[in-house]
Amino acid sequence: MSEEISFRTKVVHASLGIDEATGALNTPLHLSSTFHQPDFDNYHAFDYARSGNPTRQAVEEAIAKLENGTHGFAFATGMAAISAALLTLSQGDHFIISGDVYGGTFRLTEQVLPRYGITHTFVDMGDLDAVAAAFQENTKLVYVETPSNPLMRVTDIEAVARLAKEHDCLTFVDNTFLTPVLQRPLDLGADLVVHSATKFLGGHSDILAGLVVTNNEALAKQVYFMQNSTGGVLGVQDCWLLLRGLKTLAVRMNVGTESAQRVAEFLEADERVAAVFYPGLSSHPDYALQQAQADAAGAVLSFDLGSEEAARQFVNHVHLPVFSVSLGAVESILSYPARMSHAAIPEAERLKLGITPGLLRFSVGLEDVDDIIQDFKQALAYTVERSAR
Repeated sequence: MSEEISFRTKVVHASLGIDEATGALNTPLHLSSTFHQPDFDNYHAFDYARSGNPTRQAVEEAIAKLENGTHGFAFATGMAAISAALLTLSQGDHFIISGDVYGGTFRLTEQVLPRYGITHTFVDMGDLDAVAAAFQENTKLVYVETPSNPLMRVTDIEAVARLAKEHDCLTFVDNTFLTPVLQRPLDLGADLVVHSATKFLGGHSDILAGLVVTNNEALAKQVYFMQNSTGGVLGVQDCWLLLRGLKTLAVRMNVGTESAQRVAEFLEADERVAAVFYPGLSSHPDYALQQAQADAAGAVLSFDLGSEEAARQFVNHVHLPVFSVSLGAVESILSYPARMSHAAIPEAERLKLGITPGLLRFSVGLEDVDDIIQDFKQALAYTVERSAR
């Protein structure tokens, strides 16, 4: 078959593991912690499951194909993947990181890595002059989250990667929100991509998983060393569930993205909503950049109802979304970042970043979008404080 196939087709076949022995369409579950070796001098590719497992290898190969990378690594959680990536740094190293990253990444950066002598500078990645000014003699990498969580700010991956290369640094990108269906950072000059595969890649709120992809051989060796040394690998059964989720990734992302666009447009038109954050809106300051570097804006948006009380009333009266931590599932998920995903960030810092008491994050699932909008309409009627723009 020609290599010129659509990405939707590529997604299905990257995760299709036809078993050579039986013809089974799904990758076998290799439930073994250790592997018999032929003899004293000859060894199989697999010896101990922490170091490698055939089922996990299928996941790692699949995500590498989808991100146009050469090496993939599967971890027990998204934070395990991010930790392994950032622990390629050493004592005395410095890195630059997006100012409004996920709360777990913020906690790792602020409270864990400094204990190992690894320093950082938070910057507004939308300000390339600020990024350029943040480089130090010991800077080794730039860590980007785009679109950012939860304010959906967009970073110019190509421009940041170019700046990093000028300083002999690497660029890491968290691609959780868009997945390789909509954005492929390695093609834009990034050196490594991380995912919380718990989210869209898994897609069913039934596993925790993290993935790392790179096309840099030396970096791949460092990531594998950390994976094997620290042992936070993805379990075999979760690998199988992740492969199952990947098969429908393109369809789920496309439906969720189309629905998110309509929900964002509805919210933007409602005077009770103080602000809507979604880079698919032409009013978003990074709309043109998002259009240039990604295929669409994704299935996550945030909106501000002006106060905690208004947000509380909305959550109490909406019916279809679950009110929960996480995102990227077949069911729509409504979250309150100030007390959920970003609770680890001190309040003063949250407010400085724009994570206000009235901010809600919405991950659009596969429900009929007309039902979602109707549900939002009735819930907005209960918001007790209305913010005029």
